[in-house]
Amino acid sequence: MLAMEKNRDIVGTFLLQKSDNVYIQFFRYLFVGGTAAVVDVGSLYFLTSRAGLYYLVSAAIAFLLGIATNYLLSILWVFRTTGQLKKEILLFLLIGFSALLLNEAIMYSLVSIMSIFYLLAKLISIAITMMWNFGLRKKFVF
Repeated sequence: MLAMEKNRDIVGTFLLQKSDNVYIQFFRYLFVGGTAAVVDVGSLYFLTSRAGLYYLVSAAIAFLLGIATNYLLSILWVFRTTGQLKKEILLFLLIGFSALLLNEAIMYSLVSIMSIFYLLAKLISIAITMMWNFGLRKKFVF
């Protein structure tokens, strides 16, 4: 019984309680990033292939929807808030904007210059910008 309670405490700490452990935060951020990526890629596909928007316009809109998803899930599950909500949001958005510029540059380079399919280019961009975002948000926001 004691071992079962200890395992439950470990699982609770790992999955439910906020933690300052960078490994736990990164693990959680992978799930948060994955959820935000589904929103981002899904929106990109819909806006480009179904709504007929230019892929860079779609990519920007989709990226912003992904950032909003990421922020909400990050403050709920990954990082401890500093209590300075305005500052957190401003820094989160500034880092997000820098990642948006990086995303657009990657998308343009891969699609327009290298002729890679836009959804594949998006997956490559997500992998790069996710690491960028986690590092900067961990250091400067939370």
